[in-house]
Amino acid sequence: MVDQSNELQEFRETGYRPGNPLIKLVAKAISYIFHPLFVPVYMIIFLLYIHPFEFAGTSSWDKKMVLLQTILMYGFFPLITVLLLKALDFIESIYLNKQKDRIIPFVICNIWYFWIWYVWRNLPNSPKEIVVLAMAIFLASAIGLMANIYMKISMHTIAMGVAISFMLFLAVTQSISFGVYASIAFLIAGLVCTARFIVSDHTSGEIYTGLLVGVFSQLIAIWVGGIFP
Repeated sequence: MVDQSNELQEFRETGYRPGNPLIKLVAKAISYIFHPLFVPVYMIIFLLYIHPFEFAGTSSWDKKMVLLQTILMYGFFPLITVLLLKALDFIESIYLNKQKDRIIPFVICNIWYFWIWYVWRNLPNSPKEIVVLAMAIFLASAIGLMANIYMKISMHTIAMGVAISFMLFLAVTQSISFGVYASIAFLIAGLVCTARFIVSDHTSGEIYTGLLVGVFSQLIAIWVGGIFP
């Protein structure tokens, strides 16, 4: 479509747009709380401090070091990358509203994600689950970069796809009951997808494709990690 300045602009048919401002406010809050930068951190915190077996016997200091690495690689460095790109005018907005704005952040985040997976993979005491999760996050980012060529795939739902498939992976490989944790993961994924329909300009295809990319990446990581034949 042509805007008021007679410039050609992309027109996108988006999802459900409620008129209630409270619903929009809640949807925005959900989108921020479960931002793709934060979801990996939540999952590692779960493994470190809630899961009863994965890091059992690990010292408090070692847990803090893993958490620090997680925050730096999955949160701080990607955020600083986007802020620097905006300051240098390589991207138009820190919200990455356009496909072209997402290319460089995707590429740089792939570097951070690959690095932390490689480090954890080569540490002798790293549980296999955290290595599989790190590989899935790297693969999801790499596939997301390729998918971004064709559509503005939802980063939120990519993260949710990885999260729900990882919880299901734990549910079928652990000796304890994971029903509650898996249910919570699916509930959060549903809330995030609904929130993106409400407050983002994503199409339904971009949202559902993001979920599939996250799940597919986790399945590849499980297979490459040799968890299942």
